Amino acid sequence: MKNRILGIGLITIVLGCLSFIGRNEFSHSKSDQKEGKGIIFQTMSLEEAKLLSKKTGKLIFIDIYASWCGPCKMMAKGPFQDEKVGSVYNSSFINLKIDAEKDADGEFVSRAYAVSAYPTTVFIDGDGKLIKKFVGYRSEDNLLGMAEMVNPTVGD
Repeated sequence: MKNRILGIGLITIVLGCLSFIGRNEFSHSKSDQKEGKGIIFQTMSLEEAKLLSKKTGKLIFIDIYASWCGPCKMMAKGPFQDEKVGSVYNSSFINLKIDAEKDADGEFVSRAYAVSAYPTTVFIDGDGKLIKKFVGYRSEDNLLGMAEMVNPTVGD
């Protein structure tokens, strides 16, 4: 009985530590943006982004993630912070970051774009029509290639 209680206590301590590390070292918050570098994710609803897309003619790039997702956290701290990626995405797209499990648009976006794993990134137009969907971690080069794939004028 003592071993069982000790085991449960140890598991609780380990999970608590992992939770603390996950929140602080690898957060995926919308405020992860370093000043002047990387992708600037807009703080607006999907409907607001669609209206802006229609007005500007830009496609919408959505990072669909979950707060517990390791690869999502790695993208937030790595490729999304890259200066060249930021330059391309900030000038070419309306960028949104949506937590599929917590944000107001999360459930809708997950269903509408058949999200089955995280991270999932999608490009949509102002009507919400899916242009292209990518599943899994993406490097800086992958992100730049994706941008060129959906918007051939990106490389010009």
